[in-house]
Amino acid sequence: MAKQKLKVAIVCDWLLGTGGAERVVYELHKLYPDAPIYTSQYDDNPKIWYGFNWFDNADIRTSSLQKLPTSLKKFLPVLRALVFPRIDLSEYDLVISASGAEAKSVHTNPQTLHVCYCHAPTHYYWQRYEEYLKRPGFPPGTNWLARLGLKLLIAPLRVWDRHAAKQPDIMLANSTHTQEMIKKYYRRDSEVIFPPVDISRFKAKGVTGPRHGFVVAGRQAPYKRIDLAVSACTNLKLPLVVIGNGPEHKKLEKLAGRNVTFLTSVSDEDMPKHFQSSLALIFPSNTEDFGITPIEAMAAGTPVIAYSKGGPRDYIKPNKTGLFFDRLTSKNLEQTLESFNPNRFDAKEIAAFSEDFSDAKFRSRMTSLIEQALKEKTA
Repeated sequence: MAKQKLKVAIVCDWLLGTGGAERVVYELHKLYPDAPIYTSQYDDNPKIWYGFNWFDNADIRTSSLQKLPTSLKKFLPVLRALVFPRIDLSEYDLVISASGAEAKSVHTNPQTLHVCYCHAPTHYYWQRYEEYLKRPGFPPGTNWLARLGLKLLIAPLRVWDRHAAKQPDIMLANSTHTQEMIKKYYRRDSEVIFPPVDISRFKAKGVTGPRHGFVVAGRQAPYKRIDLAVSACTNLKLPLVVIGNGPEHKKLEKLAGRNVTFLTSVSDEDMPKHFQSSLALIFPSNTEDFGITPIEAMAAGTPVIAYSKGGPRDYIKPNKTGLFFDRLTSKNLEQTLESFNPNRFDAKEIAAFSEDFSDAKFRSRMTSLIEQALKEKTA
């Protein structure tokens, strides 16, 4: 079945930002520009990223949940579980769901090839259930209700989610960590295809002079464990630039010494410069299914110091692309920082290694897998 004759649909949980999940949908849209994108909610303010609108010409088809404010996204898992199975895509030859939640449950027919690119088994049912129970993130005064609802509904929702994960013909994982979680929670085998990273944007261009200090970047939420980087660098009096903002920001400022600089609004254009001028990126999160930011830093020739669990196992090669620390403590990270020798690392080799995670490699791998699967489906 020739690609141009296929009737293709793309499905995703929601389109409300410009993060890694949205980037996957954007690359799928580039592969199949005529395919409609089905989703629960779409923030139709222009998604400007590095000078252009990601979905400017896309045929985006939203559900009835589009009428609800995007600020209510946290309230919607149960509603999405009702809506997505009612999206009938049985007329399509190929359906690609990019999902870390409910989108994988869309209705297809036995002749449709349904490929699910799984960001992770649904976090609030599985890996991060305890975290969501402690910090539901609902408006003040309503967290108790969210906790009660999650406790009461978790058993049937897990049954529903596991059943939904049986719908796709092929399950893909964005990392070996996610592959392990798919096997654990969904009891399914999967193939790993790394997510797309815009490597070219982070390549060093005209940056001269010696590298200096460390950098940590990302949303300042508890699970990101940016506090470990701030505490460790403060104790060792090492220069650290903290890029980003979030609910932990004030707490981090209180932890920080004079050697720590906070930048809350770094532009897309300036972000590569911070990576290109740093000795290393510190990536202390303990719950990353993959982690786009470390690959961006590597594209700039910058080694990464990361916690030794989760996604980083796929790209941290000790003493070649970075270092691991093994315990989620400031002391353990301090020991790793003290052992870090920037002269061991070759910026050109690190940048070359990052090419394996490029957007072009993602599209090529997806195309090859889908073409082979279609041949087998129609044989």
